[in-house]
Amino acid sequence: MDIILYLIQLIQQLYQQNRWLLNFICRYIPLKQWAFDDSHSPKYQKFKIDKLPKIIYHQQDWNWKDLNSYYEWKYGKPIKPINRRSECNIPEYCTCPSCKAPQPYLYRNNGKAGQLMCKICDTKFSPYENRFSKTHSLKCPYCSHSLSPKKNRKHFIIHKCINPKCPYYLHNLSKVDKDDLNEEHGKHKYKLHYIYREFVIDFFKIDITSLPKNASSLKFKKNNAYIMSLCLSYRVNLGLSLRKTAQALKDIHGISISHQMVANYCKTAATCIKPFVDTYPYEKDPNDLAYTADETYIKVRGITGYIWFIMNAATRAIVGYQVSDNRGVGPCIMAMRMAFQHLKELPKNFKFIADGYSAYPLAAQQFFYKFGQRFNFDITKVIGLTNDDEVSKEFRPYKQMIERLNRTYKASYRPTNGFDNYDGANYDLSLWVAYYNFLRPHKHNRYKPPVEDDIISHGENMPGKWQLLIFLGQQTILKMQQQTSA
Repeated sequence: MDIILYLIQLIQQLYQQNRWLLNFICRYIPLKQWAFDDSHSPKYQKFKIDKLPKIIYHQQDWNWKDLNSYYEWKYGKPIKPINRRSECNIPEYCTCPSCKAPQPYLYRNNGKAGQLMCKICDTKFSPYENRFSKTHSLKCPYCSHSLSPKKNRKHFIIHKCINPKCPYYLHNLSKVDKDDLNEEHGKHKYKLHYIYREFVIDFFKIDITSLPKNASSLKFKKNNAYIMSLCLSYRVNLGLSLRKTAQALKDIHGISISHQMVANYCKTAATCIKPFVDTYPYEKDPNDLAYTADETYIKVRGITGYIWFIMNAATRAIVGYQVSDNRGVGPCIMAMRMAFQHLKELPKNFKFIADGYSAYPLAAQQFFYKFGQRFNFDITKVIGLTNDDEVSKEFRPYKQMIERLNRTYKASYRPTNGFDNYDGANYDLSLWVAYYNFLRPHKHNRYKPPVEDDIISHGENMPGKWQLLIFLGQQTILKMQQQTSA
């Protein structure tokens, strides 16, 4: 018995030593898996999106009649209308915002100051602005304190928790460098308070399959469809400018055509092809689905614009794209909607790789807010150019794919010297995405396009494939028109 007790005591001592060692290692020795969570540094808080707030809805299922009946049952008599000594100057349409009591049960509580009071429910309110007009209120998920609106942006309102005793604020404040705390405005270098962005525009109701405007006819008076496909082959495949495309047609094929006619042909082809490219059911492996996203810059009349790309990492196909004049979360949501339009729910092993820009996790949060667990996913952030953490080291190849895509697009965009308007940028990008997905050979796919369509593969040469793309686009437009009319 003494030996058994001795062994039990020894086991307990060793257990206590192991706990002490683990506590010491976790405090003073950085483990490898800690590198996956870089949010422990307060400098990364500005790139972090806080979780959704608590939403408290203000609803009342009773009215003044129910309350008056209750008073009659409890006290034996109902509440009578007010017996006024002078003429009532309260408008007849005015009612109590709490119990909807009519004007005979309302009286002025503070004379000419404007405050009214209801005799039924003893509610004080203003006839012009009252607190009962709010249908819901936003609460901090950490301290349940009401959020205060701080800034109005173009598409959203920034709400902030200003509670100085909020545990979220105190936790972030404890990690701030003491030297910054001693400065006058040192705390403003960090994001410490809970912040929520309430969008005033529903980006999920904007139609992403609408037909392009300014559609032109495909009836040729002088040239034919073959010459149009030749223009597309030189302009899009080879990346020539409009004037060089016209010069190549004249020098090689003996076809005299102006550069403006080349531009008109490209615009007409983009109008036909864009619906087919945007709604094409790209292959999606449910077991291993990974998307990588990034944005790049263009010039529209000398002003910076943005293009958003979302690529399927397995097939290298562009599944979502968007042209925008801003770098906000709205275009990011639109590009994600295009990428997810054929998915009813995301697979379990779904990965979404992007850089550290905060628009991507904010867009992912809006998908979860709109669709729930069916589209609940996290953004894997690859930060910087060097592999300073384990996340960047593991997912750097995905980031290099989308960066390679950006450089490939810039090579075809560079001869344009910028665009005149955003419609031109949309038409040019639609043609390039169609070429990249269905016509451009890729080394990883044994020099075949990322998307191998059976109809397009029957084209003998590149002009023939462009004509088949235009035909498929026309068929897609007819289907969309039939669905709209039905």
